[in-house]
Amino acid sequence: MWSQYLEVAIGPDAEVFTKAPVLSTVGWGADVGVRSDSSWNNPEPEVVLVVNAAGAAIGATLGNDVNLRDFEGRSALLLGKAKDNNASCAFGPFVRLFDASFTIHDVRCAEIELEIEGGDGYRLEGRSSINQISRDPLELVRQTLYEHQYPDGFPLFLGTLLTPVQDRDVPGLGFTDKVGDVVRIGSSSLGRLENRVVTSKDARPWTFGIREMFRTLQGTMSARA
Repeated sequence: MWSQYLEVAIGPDAEVFTKAPVLSTVGWGADVGVRSDSSWNNPEPEVVLVVNAAGAAIGATLGNDVNLRDFEGRSALLLGKAKDNNASCAFGPFVRLFDASFTIHDVRCAEIELEIEGGDGYRLEGRSSINQISRDPLELVRQTLYEHQYPDGFPLFLGTLLTPVQDRDVPGLGFTDKVGDVVRIGSSSLGRLENRVVTSKDARPWTFGIREMFRTLQGTMSARA
């Protein structure tokens, strides 16, 4: 039986989409947001490759690809609403550059741990392995760059097999995030990313865009002069 998920898992084309605009991603300790009109959503713990302008993978970090399962499940055309919302993308706690002690091989073998702790006493733990994902990390880089240029490079989420399904409130309805949840994503080689869940409308507004970045740089250079 065909499905849109099976197609991108074993078909010729990987699922590649823009998760978040430049400079909109949040880091360790920041709030992550889910839409206030979503009733079924979850974190997606992933390894994130850092790719330079030449298309070479130069390092990695951890990421939380916050996903609205109710929106995405209704239609593939709602992927943008399911994925790109205020504070819906986090990565960190640092970028580890590749060297003799940490290479793309370590990414391929990485084990990712997920821990969710709710203010209601709820607790969930899970674990996944990058080597069980159907696409090799460098194949995902290749497909992302196919007839496309990224002059500033890009961070690339590699996907996850860990989708929380443990019932939280009602038997048979599975898991969903709640405001106040603390989400921890960890790896022995990449540290631990920790964020608290809020609604996207209550998350800190995204105001520092490219224009503001250039204003800041201009002010810094003027102060030095």
